[in-house]
Amino acid sequence: MQTFQQYIGGAFEDAGETFASLDPATGKAWARMPSASAADADRAVRAAEAAFFSPEWAGMTATQRGKLLMRLADLVAENAPRLAELETRDTGKIIRETSAQIAYVAEYYRYYAGLADKIEGAHLPIDKPDMEVWLRREPVGVVAAIVPWNSQLFLSAVKIGPALAAGCTVVLKASEDGPAPMLEFARIFDQAGFPPGVLNVITGGPEAGAALTRHASVAHVAFTGGPETARHIVRNSAENLASTSLELGGKSPFIVFDDADLESAVNAQVSGIFAATGQSCVAGSRLVIQRGIKDAFLKRLKEKAEAVVIGAPDDMATEVGPLCTLRQRDHALRLIAASVEAGAKLITGGTVPEGEGFYFPPTVLDCSDAPGAPCLSTEFFGPVLSVVEFGTEAEAVEIANSTAFGLASGVFTRNLTRAHRMIRGI
Repeated sequence: MQTFQQYIGGAFEDAGETFASLDPATGKAWARMPSASAADADRAVRAAEAAFFSPEWAGMTATQRGKLLMRLADLVAENAPRLAELETRDTGKIIRETSAQIAYVAEYYRYYAGLADKIEGAHLPIDKPDMEVWLRREPVGVVAAIVPWNSQLFLSAVKIGPALAAGCTVVLKASEDGPAPMLEFARIFDQAGFPPGVLNVITGGPEAGAALTRHASVAHVAFTGGPETARHIVRNSAENLASTSLELGGKSPFIVFDDADLESAVNAQVSGIFAATGQSCVAGSRLVIQRGIKDAFLKRLKEKAEAVVIGAPDDMATEVGPLCTLRQRDHALRLIAASVEAGAKLITGGTVPEGEGFYFPPTVLDCSDAPGAPCLSTEFFGPVLSVVEFGTEAEAVEIANSTAFGLASGVFTRNLTRAHRMIRGI
């Protein structure tokens, strides 16, 4: 069984506790992961703070920071197969998805490497002839970056990259679900030549997260995840007046009008919800379809959903793999049962297949006669599509905007004027 360590102050070390990480494809333990305590989180922040004020980092030019980030990008690209393999093993994300995302991760670091020496100030004119006003941009200090499991290498890149380009230091808390790729990323980062403590990587649950976001030395919290956790983060960070940037959940509507090319729309919907096994905050989890074409659309959608290739996540032919955790699968079952009880009709899927692992089939629920079905308004990760019909364009906009979530949407119509109205309306 593999063992992973946390990364604090430029050193790899054991945490106070560890836990077994389960392979979603088998449900069996495959590695031991560190579980950071509040004390571990405190040490990580202190290491980041010391690095922020160190001559090696504080005195480094923007050009030098850019070169280090470029070196990091090269190392990520060189280690892409290993990172993709680990992410697939620990989270169940299919290998063709993790492989494609890793390529983008390296490019993000290259982008921020180029941005490092282009952070500019300004001279601001005022109405006092004996005074000058200059704007100088300075790094804020220690950044706490918190990422979910589902696209952690990508989501961490858009937090770590700009923070380091600006001259900040970072404590990254990986999710306790599937943290292996971020802990491996720390090993790659260690080879890039950054001063110790510039990046620290821990993993753990609420204890580590609360200690990190409440810490008096954290100047900014960058978070991607659910709204409930975000509320805790905002309350915690407010104690020290730390700023926050939050990317939260989604319940994205996919709107199809009766003038759309049905085959193209069906294909897009299948990809939009079942790609990534539905474990994406931008998954098209709500089909909002015009009344006259619903039956024909659902017939074709059912055929394609049942033809999706379910298999091992490390097989390039697999289109839908396992869910990340048994907890997720149980949640999906409960949500589907509650929605059916509320009047939703199960079109396909909805049952756990035989065999090991946390697999769940592509599932479609027609909620046209069940507007209160919880699957229409509850964000959860899984290959589950909720369908609701509309009559008029105004109704489509109202349905699309009926949840507390934003993030993404799609519109299928041949009418370009209507498409632009929908863009403005959603």
